[in-house]
Amino acid sequence: MTDGLEADVEGTDEIAQRRDDLAARVRSHAGEIARELAVLQGGDYGQETFDTDGGSWTLKYEAGDVQYLRFDPKSGSETYVVSSKQPPEPEPLETALADYGAFVEAYNEHVRSFDGILEDVPDEFPAIESTAELVAERDRIVDRIREVGNAMAAQLHRYDGEYGTYATTVSGTRWELKWDGDVASYLRVGGSDGTYLLSQYGPPPAPEVRRLAEDVPAFVADFNDHVDDLEADLERVSFDGR
Repeated sequence: MTDGLEADVEGTDEIAQRRDDLAARVRSHAGEIARELAVLQGGDYGQETFDTDGGSWTLKYEAGDVQYLRFDPKSGSETYVVSSKQPPEPEPLETALADYGAFVEAYNEHVRSFDGILEDVPDEFPAIESTAELVAERDRIVDRIREVGNAMAAQLHRYDGEYGTYATTVSGTRWELKWDGDVASYLRVGGSDGTYLLSQYGPPPAPEVRRLAEDVPAFVADFNDHVDDLEADLERVSFDGR
């Protein structure tokens, strides 16, 4: 009788090598499908599931490469044929690869289902109206408002300091001018959520300019009244140096 300690131990190197070779080939082949899906879907990230008679295959891709390929047979446990971890065991891999051709055909049928889908889509479109004239007129009006705002800022700077805000109510709406030196930082109409007629970020939409521009003269008139009141107050101040 042969002592068990003297019996030969069967090696697994050949099986493991065969498994790794198959897994590498599947990864490469499935990677081509992943890249095609990324092109078809118009993005670098996504996943797609394909049904076969043997089960379902889910391919997840990222940056145009396969992240995993999972086979969920109709009977038995799911197998990650391709994954970021170790390759599957030989027997589950063998079961999955027996259905791999059906998975590829399901993918091909998926692609063929899009044949002709764009044939009747028009590739000629109506002419686009230019906004150049409207924008030019909007900018002309805003530039004029900015000139007025800067003139007001210069007066406020002279009397009230380097920076600050002047606010009044026009037609029941709050108008607020903020100045920094001789420059208007912003002119806001309607409180904190209102419209910035003047700002550092660019002009407001043309409809807002149209809606508010008519009240600019009233805003200026209120400011002038404010200046007149200040001048009257100053006139009443006396200083006797004796």
